[in-house]
Order: sequence, then C-alpha cells, then structure tokens
Amino acid sequence: MSKELLQATLKTFRDATEASIELFKVMVPIIIIVKLLQEFDLIQYLAIPLGPLMQLVGLPASMGLVWATGLLVNNYSGLVVYISLAPAAMLNVGQVTVLATMLLIAHALPVECKVAQKCGPSLWFQVLFRCAVALLAGVILHLIYSNFGLLTEPAQVLWNPGTPPATLMEWGIDQLKTLVSIYGIIVALMFMMKLLNKLRITEAINFVLRPILTFMGIGPQAATLTVVGLTLGLSYGSGLIMHEIREGAVPQRDIFSAMTLMGVAHSLIEDPLLMVLIGADFSGIMWGRLIVSLGVMALLVKLVKTMPRPQFMKIFMNAA
Repeated sequence: MSKELLQATLKTFRDATEASIELFKVMVPIIIIVKLLQEFDLIQYLAIPLGPLMQLVGLPASMGLVWATGLLVNNYSGLVVYISLAPAAMLNVGQVTVLATMLLIAHALPVECKVAQKCGPSLWFQVLFRCAVALLAGVILHLIYSNFGLLTEPAQVLWNPGTPPATLMEWGIDQLKTLVSIYGIIVALMFMMKLLNKLRITEAINFVLRPILTFMGIGPQAATLTVVGLTLGLSYGSGLIMHEIREGAVPQRDIFSAMTLMGVAHSLIEDPLLMVLIGADFSGIMWGRLIVSLGVMALLVKLVKTMPRPQFMKIFMNAA
C-alpha cells in the first residue's frame, strides 16, 4: 500500500512539474516583454486610443492609462497607476466600480491570453472578447449608476501598494517568488483533485454545478477545473487543464468554453477584495461582472453550438 502511495505521490509531482513548465514557457517570455514595455515607458501609447472609450463609461480620459497598464501588466500595476492619479481625478464610488470591473474582466492579457492559447483557444479571440465584455460591463454599470443616481459619494482609497522594486534584480527575485508560489499551488491543487476524485466529492460538485456549467457549454470533464479557475485564478485552472489535455480527457469545445469563461470571470475571491480597497462596490465587481460575463457566455455558447466543427476550429481555436 505504501509503495502505491509513493508512486501516486511521485506521479502527482511529475504531472504538476510538467504542467508548470508548460505554463512557465508561456509566462516567462511575456513577463519579460511587458517589463521592457514598462521600462521604456511605452504603455502610455496604448492609453491614447483608450481615452475616448473612457468617456463611454463615464470616466475621465486619464483612466485610460490605468486600464492600459492593467491590460498589459496586471491589476496591481493598474491600481498603482490609479492611486497616483486618484487625487486629481476625484472619482465617485460608481466610477471606481466601473473602472475596477473593467480591470477585473480584462487584465494581464499578454500572459493570460497566451496561456489560454496554449490550451487551444485562439489568442486574438480571447483578447478581443475580454476587452469587449469589459467595455460592455462598464457601459451597463455606468448607465445604471448615473441614471439612478447610485454610488455618487466620493471613493476612498484604503490600499497602499508599497514601493515597487527599485532594481531589475529585485524585480527578478519578485517574479521568481511568484513562479515558485504558482508551482506550489499547482502541486497542492493536483493533490487536492486526486483526493476529491478518491472521495467522489468531484462527482458531487459536478452534479450541483452541472446545470449552470452545461448551460455555459462546459462538460463534466472540465467542470471541476473550471471551478478552480473561477475561484483561484486563470493560471491555476489553466495548469490543470493543460494536464488534462495531455491525458486526452477534455473535448475541445469544453476547453474553449472553460477557458473563455475563466478569462472573463476568474479569481472571484482575491481580486474583488483588492478592488474594494480602492473604493469599488460589490454590486459591480462581483454581481455585475458575473451577470454580464455569464450572459455573454450563454449567447456565445449558443452560437458555437450551431457551428460545424471546421468553422468552430477556424474562428475560435488556435490554428497552430
């Protein structure tokens, strides 16, 4: 029995290592490229075309730089920029909620959409879809808050981002720590998945969520993995899905639906709590984001179901 347990443990570590290496092959080059964009101050040029779009969602043009930073880097970097601009912008809670919701739906696109592509879906569709859903959510929330006079009180920033790494060495060490933590979490998740399968808890989770996930075009093979991505984050859900893809356990349409849903609605625990610290309201960052994301996903899945496989593969999946 102990020999079987040892073999199972070694296999889990091996699977987690292989999945993490595949993930890091995508993440590391993109992280370096984005860092170069930051160092040469090129992100500001992406903010220029985003300025007019900010008016559609009731935000000043300066917030285009916040979203541009979030789109290319991550939420934390976007919020650092926001905090530097907040005193002059003087946004109310509704406006901050709109901005925060858009950041939650569309952020870190070079890394996250490249990871999604590694699982099979088209890179450019994922990028455009997430930006479109973010903008749609921003417009809807802006219209609701402004027309009904909601959340008009000034937003209060409760978060101090601290000092960013001063040198490239410090930045490199921070990135290495992040990659190590991702590996550790993937190892823990794989052990957890095996335990859940052994205890048949996975079956219970799938049974409870099956109506919703089936409506979203996600079959039982990908259901639990999708829940991981929704609650913890896209990288973790993607790492597990990469492993399942190698095992041949997940149909391609399920992969597309799972990765697309995780793209617009992932890390539903940590990220909204971060946005609360800059004054955002849960009505948008949690419920508004979920309703818009699930609604758009339902329409997309309905469209995809009617498509012949060759057309589906050409439009929505990675041609490479």
